[in-house]
Amino acid sequence: MIKTDSVSSLVEKIEAHAVRVGIVGLGYVGLPFLVEQAKVGFQVTGIDLSAERAGMVARGENYIGDVLDQDLRDIVNAGLVSTTTTFDAVPGMDVIVICVPTPLDRNLSPDLNIVRSVTQEIARYLRPGQLISLESTTYPGTTEEVMKPILETSGLRAGVDFYLAHSPERVDPGNHLFSTTNTNKVVGGNDPASLEVATAFYRQSIQHVVPVSSAKVAEMVKVYENTFRSVNIALVNELAMLCDRMDLSVWEVLDAAFTKPFGIMPFYPGPGVGGHCIPLDPHYLEWKAREYGFETRFITLAGEINRHMPDFAVNKVARLLNEQGKSIKGSCIVQLGMAYKRDIDDYRESPAVHVYEQLHSLGADIRFYDPHVRVVEEGSLRIEGLDELTAADLQNADLVLITTPHTSLDYSWVLEHSKLVFDTRNATKGLVSPKLTLL
Repeated sequence: MIKTDSVSSLVEKIEAHAVRVGIVGLGYVGLPFLVEQAKVGFQVTGIDLSAERAGMVARGENYIGDVLDQDLRDIVNAGLVSTTTTFDAVPGMDVIVICVPTPLDRNLSPDLNIVRSVTQEIARYLRPGQLISLESTTYPGTTEEVMKPILETSGLRAGVDFYLAHSPERVDPGNHLFSTTNTNKVVGGNDPASLEVATAFYRQSIQHVVPVSSAKVAEMVKVYENTFRSVNIALVNELAMLCDRMDLSVWEVLDAAFTKPFGIMPFYPGPGVGGHCIPLDPHYLEWKAREYGFETRFITLAGEINRHMPDFAVNKVARLLNEQGKSIKGSCIVQLGMAYKRDIDDYRESPAVHVYEQLHSLGADIRFYDPHVRVVEEGSLRIEGLDELTAADLQNADLVLITTPHTSLDYSWVLEHSKLVFDTRNATKGLVSPKLTLL
């Protein structure tokens, strides 16, 4: 493609790190991305409607586990970062990256209200020569069908006056091997000019950028990645329920199966799936497929199986207590873990929370301990955990329930002081005790 003067000019500014970058949303995706942009020398402005979060970033105070405290302090002290709670600064930005939540509503349909609201705010201030990139996970077509018309209400045209792209986030909280900068980055543009500008931008801070033919392809890539995981997790969750009926150890079965050096990939069961991605993203594709008269049967079934796993875990708790002559109602239960995965403080969509709520509603005297989560707050729900886990807490419990396999816990010590332990995550792998039952 022959570069137009505007494309050439913006690409040159990007490669010289002479552009100002705006990051909308300073959460699990936005803040790590902001840090990486500033580390390579870009001037970055973070936009977040939360005055608390905007203030913390401006002061160099970190609240995201995947960001190093010193990295944030260094870029703030170097004068590379500013924050705001409004969109007034948009005209001064050359690149605007949107990293906001895309939840589902109660009917499992995509809720794009935040994306629409942010896009409308940007459209008010949009000027020629800017790149707008959406990183939020969504259904294929969002960038072109939802964002583009809103932005063009400014009178400017995508691919001519401004550039529009989708580059889905690939954040894995707690992953110490792959971070923002060394995770391959898929980029799709609304048009060839937008793709060229977006690719040039992401190459400044990401080691390997993967351009694709359109924003819609990039959107499909992301939902496929998480649907792949959802379907395979559902498979092992269903296997776990079958093995429970057959009195087999699903963990032994899986460990042996995964010794095969080809044609198989490890996935493990648990009390459900959590985080923003796997419980939600496949439903974006499921919802969009209906527009084409297509039923995504694998996706729907996988979601049903995974959503059933907290019920299965609670049912097994009831059976274990029943064997001891007890009911859930009135039993003392200590639950270990509220985060949705090990060694992080993120409890979004955590199955551990769902299990806790069910047991509490059935009358259990239940408390939780999580070394990374002190309080769980979701809507009107507020649950305070134990400040520390003592031997007395374990000894007094009728059952200890492991729902998150945090590595900082000494599970041999837990077994030593407990009457009965139900491990839904195989956190006690290698330990043998008559007190122990696995999922």
